[in-house]
Amino acid sequence: MIVEMRTYDINPGIPMAEFLKHYEKLGLPAQKRILEGFLGYFTTEFGTQNQVRHLWAFRDLNDRQERRSALAADPEWQACIAVVRPMIIRWDNTIMTPTSFSPIRELPVAPTEPLTAFTYGADGANR
Repeated sequence: MIVEMRTYDINPGIPMAEFLKHYEKLGLPAQKRILEGFLGYFTTEFGTQNQVRHLWAFRDLNDRQERRSALAADPEWQACIAVVRPMIIRWDNTIMTPTSFSPIRELPVAPTEPLTAFTYGADGANR
């Protein structure tokens, strides 16, 4: 399994809420349908501002390439890109592989170990 982390720097003149609204409505449905392996979408609280990071899991680089090609050809995704790409001033992609002790090592991603982000507070207890 590999995890792709994409970091987008959003134009400081664009409210982050506007970017997220358009992406969630137009882009996320297409990406979830085609890419699958959605791990999360995050904004920065500290550090570089006006950044979003999103994480996607794939079986391997070939799986990623096939799914990204299908996404690029999708009209729903292209409609999203037409709206959000002008809001992005820079982006960076990082491909990562999990360590042998990572709680995320294979697809599908599921809570398999206690005290991970996937199981924290699942029983209602604060730990």
